[in-house]
Amino acid sequence: MQKLLVSAVLLGSASALHVPVTSRSRPITMGTAADDMGIPCVGECDLPSYPKLPPSVHPGVVTGQALMDLLKDAKEKGYAIPAVNCVTSSSVNACLEAARKADAPIMIQFSSGGAQFYAGKGLDNKDYTAAIAGAVSGAYHVRAMAEQYGVPVVLHTDHCAKKLLPWMDGMLAASERYYKMHGEPLFSSHMLDLSEEPLEENIDICVEYMERMAKMDMLLEMELGITGGEEDGVNNEDANQEDLYTKPEEVWAVTKALMKVPNAKFTIAAAFGNVHGVYAPGNVKLTPKILKNSQAYISEQLGMPQGSMPVSFVFHGGSGSDINDIRESIGYGVIKMNIDTDTQWSYWDGIRAYEKENRDYLQGQIGNPEGADKPNKKYYDPRMPIRAAEKACAKRLMQAFEDLKCVGVLGLGDSKEPSNVLASSVYREAGARKGALPV
Repeated sequence: MQKLLVSAVLLGSASALHVPVTSRSRPITMGTAADDMGIPCVGECDLPSYPKLPPSVHPGVVTGQALMDLLKDAKEKGYAIPAVNCVTSSSVNACLEAARKADAPIMIQFSSGGAQFYAGKGLDNKDYTAAIAGAVSGAYHVRAMAEQYGVPVVLHTDHCAKKLLPWMDGMLAASERYYKMHGEPLFSSHMLDLSEEPLEENIDICVEYMERMAKMDMLLEMELGITGGEEDGVNNEDANQEDLYTKPEEVWAVTKALMKVPNAKFTIAAAFGNVHGVYAPGNVKLTPKILKNSQAYISEQLGMPQGSMPVSFVFHGGSGSDINDIRESIGYGVIKMNIDTDTQWSYWDGIRAYEKENRDYLQGQIGNPEGADKPNKKYYDPRMPIRAAEKACAKRLMQAFEDLKCVGVLGLGDSKEPSNVLASSVYREAGARKGALPV
């Protein structure tokens, strides 16, 4: 997916740009998900904070003030956080594994189609009930496992067009219920993509949702401009070129409107010639310097000193992007880069490589080059190709962390190799205990 977006993280008014603690900021309590679900929370899971991050940032899903502190830290230190679209618990776990190896935070997000797949394609999705259920189910999985991996996670949902607003409403209802119980929302943030609607309508609907979300300390990401290409059923391959570029005046119009909402936390996603998907070099013209110009314009409107960066930018569509564009964008205040297409390919490529390496052992349950009566269970066990996919995906994500200068951010050091991993009796060559579970 290849799309560059600008995001302004602003709270209520220009004077609130330093993100003060508000009356809705909850005290941080560790092990919330573990406590709720009866999961052990020891070691890095139980850390109160990280050596290199603000004290509010903790293992698990971060919301409210902790989220704002994390984004501010990214901007001030010059790194961006990778945001990955996930469709299964396996892809979530691959992200968490990569984040711990990188010693860094990560953003995990669900699209409506990805959330529906998470629930299972066998479920009816009338009124987006399956997409709602899948997103909520995924959120609880992320909350449980993010703590276990010991990394901070921003739990987000991707493009929500006007026709998908019932999906958003269902997720917000789940967060409101969670907020009553825990003092924080289930999700960290959501994205509204009303860029195909008239600007006035786009802003009005975003204000309406910001008012609802602000009561729970949630962050709203909204979009201006059209993203070219196709992703998850949204096809803008024939979009007018002028619609791929957002004007600073439009960003300011949204900023003014949303800042009037008490306790507002929001990002503004403005298109800069970006296209979903991966294309041959030279086919996509990104213009990161427009980010610098937007910073200057917004600073002037807010009466801030020259050189200020009041806007936190989001780089949507990191897949296939040139490293120079990525690094330049970070210099202009990018704090998040979405990556989907490349992680999709890496996940598949892990399965493809596994099948190629073990093809002779995957043609039947019995019979392989070692003998006609030799079993192949240890090769076609679904966990084997899935684990190969997770490793390949985590490896590609490590490249993303490095590109975004988001390595060693937490200060925990290298992750330890997992111990006491149970193995199947078919792995006796590795000394596995007979009768144990497969790796």
